Amino acid sequence: MTATTLSPAEQLGSLFDAVQMHRIFPDSKTFADCLPLQDTAGIYAAYLENKDQPGFSLAAFVKEHFALPHTPQTTWQSDITIPTEQHIDNLWHVLTRPADPQTAGGSLLPLPYPYVVPGGRFREIYYWDSYFTMLGLLQSGKYTLIESMIANFGNLIDRYGFIPNGNRSYYLSRSQPPFFSLMVRLLSQWVPDAFLRYHDQLEREYAFWMNGHQLLTADSPAYRRVVRMPDGSLLNRYYDDLPTPRPESYREDVELADTSGQLPETLYRHIRAAAESGWDFSSRWFLDGQSMATIATTDIVPVDLNCLLWHLEQALAEASQQAGDVARSAWYQEKADSRKDAVLAWCWDEKQRFFMDTNLTTGRPTPVLSLAGVFPLFFGFASASQADLVHQHILQNFLYAGGVITTPVQTGQQWDAPNGWAPLQWLTVRALTRYGFRDTARTIQRRWLALNDRVFRETGRMMEKYNVVDEALPAGGGEYPTQDGFGWSNSIYLDFLHHTIF
Repeated sequence: MTATTLSPAEQLGSLFDAVQMHRIFPDSKTFADCLPLQDTAGIYAAYLENKDQPGFSLAAFVKEHFALPHTPQTTWQSDITIPTEQHIDNLWHVLTRPADPQTAGGSLLPLPYPYVVPGGRFREIYYWDSYFTMLGLLQSGKYTLIESMIANFGNLIDRYGFIPNGNRSYYLSRSQPPFFSLMVRLLSQWVPDAFLRYHDQLEREYAFWMNGHQLLTADSPAYRRVVRMPDGSLLNRYYDDLPTPRPESYREDVELADTSGQLPETLYRHIRAAAESGWDFSSRWFLDGQSMATIATTDIVPVDLNCLLWHLEQALAEASQQAGDVARSAWYQEKADSRKDAVLAWCWDEKQRFFMDTNLTTGRPTPVLSLAGVFPLFFGFASASQADLVHQHILQNFLYAGGVITTPVQTGQQWDAPNGWAPLQWLTVRALTRYGFRDTARTIQRRWLALNDRVFRETGRMMEKYNVVDEALPAGGGEYPTQDGFGWSNSIYLDFLHHTIF
């Protein structure tokens, strides 16, 4: 059987709905990743023919017609007596997957080169995770594997016009935070022509994010991922092209739609857009700053996304310059300069004295402080006075015993307090270091390393996320149990270990 771009929900219709809503598997993602043992049209026809027959068992039908998602077998065991760094180096082969067979079947979109998965239930490559994973692979000297992963992302752009959330058919309606240009910049450290090599793919990714910008007017200020602000400047938002439940979290989405009070199609798009953000889920996206029922992601202009797209515009200006296209380079530089001005105008909140997301419908800052506010510092276009105020917020509202929390809000969602996430520790440390706040950066780094070490010694695992407020408690929240593995946690640990701030 060959891979298809149709999601399992699209192929299996009411059978998919029945399996998910009857909780045949505890985790909705399991069925989305199952491999059909024959043509899905035939399976669906057999289901429709038999489902109303006496004695029909849905669980038995699924077992007969589907194989559970493949997880490579390993006899590898953690050794808590060795240093954490050695454990991580030993773990890379467990998380590395070979090139996929072109007849993989199921929802997997085959990739032509080896890649690293995050771990646990995440059996495929993920877009923004992979940038942070590359930072650790770099410290482990795995240059070829980094090149393979970037080549896979280039391949996905060539095939689909953008980088999906992950290499699954059910992710083909959305992307994730656009870190591809940072991956290429990382590669340029040892491949001098990296920007020329991936010039076309960078162009296509930019076209994806800016699709429809020419359609925007004061009366119609948003189309897909691009928005027109009241002053006429262009910024971007997270979006998803489908207003349906996510196949990998189907039951959860349907149940929320039943109680949220929002139109289901509106709610589903907001949920999917939050999944595109990578922050799924967080009080950032809630109108009341507390309840998932008020999620309104597509109404929010995120500060982090627009900083990343500024970097993409800068990268394209550089790539065009290298290609000898001076006019095109100047065009991209103008776009980057305009975006920087717009971010500073719309995302700096003078009242909060912090970089905030903006509500597109009101033109006002959203109510939730989050570590997305460090992105303008990370990329270096905050003023010294703005950086000082952000630093004060980090000290007063974010810094705890194990590192920095994601938001100061406790909602039960995984991208809120008390959880800390490896990529945000790294971004915060780099942002503060850039503006000279080395003592605070060093404190975050030291506390995060100590927390990772302690959890590893107690559990033999590197976790997806950590409780940084009460180190005696595990992280929680979210739609699934805390995962171990874990790509970006491994990598940021190695990066911090090898880049100690003095």
